[in-house]
Amino acid sequence: MEGLVWFLIEAGVALALLVLIVWWTLPRRKPRQGDRDDPPR
Repeated sequence: MEGLVWFLIEAGVALALLVLIVWWTLPRRKPRQGDRDDPPR
């Protein structure tokens, strides 16, 4: 039973790392033209 617990913990950590890596490498959306970050012309 103890081996199953360690397996589930390892699987959860591996899944969390996979989700983090996929989220981190997704391309960011470019801000739209009307956003506040654009300097006034």
